[in-house]
Amino acid sequence: MNIQLYGFWRSLASFRVRVALKLKGLPFEEIPVDILSGEQFNPVYDAVNTERVVPTLVHGEHRVFQSLAIIEYLDDLMPEPRLLPSDPGDRAYARSLALVTIADAHPLVTPRVRNHLVKMFGADANAIESWAKHWTIEGLATYERLLERRPAEPFTLGKQVGVADICIAGQVVGAHFLKLDVASYPAVARLAGHCFAMPAFATSHPFEQPGYRATAPR
Repeated sequence: MNIQLYGFWRSLASFRVRVALKLKGLPFEEIPVDILSGEQFNPVYDAVNTERVVPTLVHGEHRVFQSLAIIEYLDDLMPEPRLLPSDPGDRAYARSLALVTIADAHPLVTPRVRNHLVKMFGADANAIESWAKHWTIEGLATYERLLERRPAEPFTLGKQVGVADICIAGQVVGAHFLKLDVASYPAVARLAGHCFAMPAFATSHPFEQPGYRATAPR
């Protein structure tokens, strides 16, 4: 099965898809697209994904973008292990948890939003960092409330890890970038601990990618 993933080492959306592919045991080739330097606007990549974002999954003639759509595609492609529950109520709950970060928190801290804050409002580095911390904390606090109401056992829907856990782990990765202490969110921290104890999560973390190692201080 020939799968290519156009992604970026520090992209949270790429992290989500990377984890899903590894949980499924699907081999893939990751092709880096540096969204900080503007490679997503290259005409070559525009031919792959005209939205000019990452990730994009290429499988045969299919080009699938947006991380949640990719994860659902992978679930249809290889039903086991399931990442979205088969029960309609549980599936809606899992999607709702996933969308807290995918639709609410993460979009507000992406490079294009940060760049717009600089261009339109003259935001400096400190303002950008404060902005990112605010929305990352908002996401963590929302997840903490939700997990207090319906505790993870050990994952959000029981013993089987799934899309909601992937997305919550991604929110925690965002906190890692900003050096935020997630101990203030014990339910989230406990769930993330279970996730990152799994190789699929640990090896997908941005800090474990070649792109990070190439830019990390020596």
